[in-house]
Amino acid sequence: MKILVTGATGYIGKRLIPLLLNDGHTIICPVRDKKRAENYYKNQKKIQLVEADFLDSNSLNSIPKNIDAAYYLIHSMTNSAKEFHVLEEKCAFNFKRFAKKTTIKQVIYLSGITNDTKLSKHLLSRKNVEITLASNNYALTTFKAGIIVGSGSSSFEIIRDIVEKLPAMIAPKWLNTKTQPLSIRDVLAFLHKSLGKKELYNTSHDIFGPEILTYKEMLLQFAEVRKLKRWIMTVPVMTPKLSSYWLYFVTSTSYKLASSLVNSMGVEVIGKKSNINNMIDIEPMSYKEAVKLAFKKIEQNSIISSWKDSYISSGKLKKYVHEFINVPGFGCFKDYKKRKIIDRELTLDRIWSIGGETGWYYGTFLWKIRGYLDQFFGGAGLRRGRRHPTELNAGDALDFWRVIYADKDKGKLLLYAEMILPGEAWLEFKIEDGNIHQTATFRPHGLAGRLYWYAVMPFHWFVFNGMVQNISK
Repeated sequence: MKILVTGATGYIGKRLIPLLLNDGHTIICPVRDKKRAENYYKNQKKIQLVEADFLDSNSLNSIPKNIDAAYYLIHSMTNSAKEFHVLEEKCAFNFKRFAKKTTIKQVIYLSGITNDTKLSKHLLSRKNVEITLASNNYALTTFKAGIIVGSGSSSFEIIRDIVEKLPAMIAPKWLNTKTQPLSIRDVLAFLHKSLGKKELYNTSHDIFGPEILTYKEMLLQFAEVRKLKRWIMTVPVMTPKLSSYWLYFVTSTSYKLASSLVNSMGVEVIGKKSNINNMIDIEPMSYKEAVKLAFKKIEQNSIISSWKDSYISSGKLKKYVHEFINVPGFGCFKDYKKRKIIDRELTLDRIWSIGGETGWYYGTFLWKIRGYLDQFFGGAGLRRGRRHPTELNAGDALDFWRVIYADKDKGKLLLYAEMILPGEAWLEFKIEDGNIHQTATFRPHGLAGRLYWYAVMPFHWFVFNGMVQNISK
């Protein structure tokens, strides 16, 4: 079959596509940033990448029309707490209009459970998308999931941050809201096994795990799996804004995502029972089993996708990564360092391991202070870390940087700063002629940018000098 997968570089898409390839299907991936997607799907002959944006209906003309089925995995929740519902409706409408021109027989849509009488803006948007996608030209199969538990998922990483950072906490009252968490493995099984099943055409099913848990119970069970003792007291006085700031400062989420999550967490996410588990032959695992499985993936360094790698995890990157690949020269400040190296491969391994738990090789304390300052002013800080300890691809998040270019064979790594700055910054590492060339470039915005550069220049001298020295030796 020829299958269209939207959201191919997203958390679900990157995990679903390998399952479809194993079945021998040909995958069409409409992506906004083709150069970024090429890093994820190198040497995959059965994947066709097409640059298209479902917010722009004209760009969809380049997508092939001879398609058998499609997965609709587009989600705009974190683009803006105010306008994501408008973006989602527009994407759904453009997709539906495009699908009318194709041979698509089935569209499979992953939504959220929407049974509560008072839905959040986010869940109302999910429900509206399902209504918009319904068509006489193809059969719509909808799966509605609640909290998805898996390595790299936003809910898993947020719970992990809270449990591992706070031995005791005074938390908002929405921690008593009930939900039915479902493992990422089970979500993928539902999506994968439903392809081509005619008995699922034009049907909608809630999919959920075997337990009804409050968010507080999820935190405590997570702590049990990690063999940690935790104490939680909920208070009724936290406003949504305070709750959003609480999530933002404690976890690695952006403020926009925290705000959207808080608005949804007051809504009970309890699924309606159906025979879908028997129809597809799936027995969802328990919450604790899902957490244990996630940590096995983390320990094996086999996390396929992470929500932190999305462009909006920092709230700063508005363009595609390849648009930052040409580092400017005019009107910029530069800090250039060059050192002789002994072992090219060892040096490259050190460069490709930078950030995250490895750190930045010099001035760790200063890097942490810069991260805290960035977080205080609304930036990503150092909380995102990195998806894999030794692998880097263009588009990956790396602490408060974004990977713009990464080619180990050519010996070049280019990072773009997503921290809060009065300007733009790049950090480049290049191995050439037996030397490591390290260049920090800063393009200031006005007088504030120039004052910032001169204020931090003494720290840069020590940090960048120590960093290149330790990488090269």
